Amino acid sequence: MKNTALTETHKALGAKMVPFAGFNMPVQYQGINIEHDTVRNAVGVFDVSHMGEFLIEGETALDLIQKVSSNDASKLTIGKAQYSCMPNETGGIVDDLIIYKIKENTYLLVVNASNIEKDWNWISSKNNVGATMRNLSDDYSLLAIQGPKAVEAMQNLTSHNLSAIKFYNFIVGDFASIENVIISATGYTGSGGFEIYCKNSEVKQIWDKVFEAGADFGIKPIGLAARDTLRLEMGYCLYGNDIDDTTSPIEAGLGWITKFTKAFTNSEALEDEKRRGPERKLIAFELNERGIPRNGYDIVDGNGNKIGNVTSGTMSPSLGIGIGLGYVPVIFSEIGSKINIQIRKKAIPATVVKLPFYKS
Repeated sequence: MKNTALTETHKALGAKMVPFAGFNMPVQYQGINIEHDTVRNAVGVFDVSHMGEFLIEGETALDLIQKVSSNDASKLTIGKAQYSCMPNETGGIVDDLIIYKIKENTYLLVVNASNIEKDWNWISSKNNVGATMRNLSDDYSLLAIQGPKAVEAMQNLTSHNLSAIKFYNFIVGDFASIENVIISATGYTGSGGFEIYCKNSEVKQIWDKVFEAGADFGIKPIGLAARDTLRLEMGYCLYGNDIDDTTSPIEAGLGWITKFTKAFTNSEALEDEKRRGPERKLIAFELNERGIPRNGYDIVDGNGNKIGNVTSGTMSPSLGIGIGLGYVPVIFSEIGSKINIQIRKKAIPATVVKLPFYKS
């Protein structure tokens, strides 16, 4: 079991620690609902240093990234980030990721913790263009400072104007008296804020100064459990649940990051799938009665026939109702369609809705 550079800090704060993607991670501190509400209404801090970071450099760096990623990374300029995925050769997804253009011919790829080794091997296997690859995952930490008060609370920690950093843009600059920190206007919560990339040796100083700066803004440490409820309220996919090696980006609703203006792994087959239309789609649904949908629960039609399965589900802390994502045949995927979620012996009626669940 790996630890982040802040593991002892989390324990001292009373965090409940659990194994996650091979790491010892804080799942909650005061409770999911308290932490969830803190991010929605104030500012909270996640240690997500378990995420993987790869540096791709050289004159052929873009060629390699274009080959393995579905989005068009040629559109990136220095200081911009892009959400993308890496298709496999059989119609599924190796992983989803964020690509940062750090400088000319230098890109940072941020991947899911559970897929670090798999992703590294996959990208390496496609690197017949001579791009330089460095796995920085064990050397860097990542803090997500999220919430509507994040900009105001953190502004005194940097000489840069945080409010000027647009969504999916970033700067490399000073933060909490540390130089060359990546300050990225990205996140997984839908409530605004920043992600901070720094060296492991620097993260404790940054963590302490962040909490000092946020003291008057109700800042709290936030665990992975609230991270999951926050992302689900926005309808953001979680790798291993909503997307995996068997789900295509087209059926997962990720056509917007699948650009056929270039060739990439399995692009011809995916373009054909988009043209024909997928047989099933990832839908969002709200329960019409009391209940909590969970990963793996059956989705059934009005006659009790199984038509799909729930991939993510929870009781929404913001909305107070059961919400979830799942795959169903296209015929059941229209907004307003009526389906049922099999929760133990009862089929709970639900309605297909448009994302996000939480309208900020």
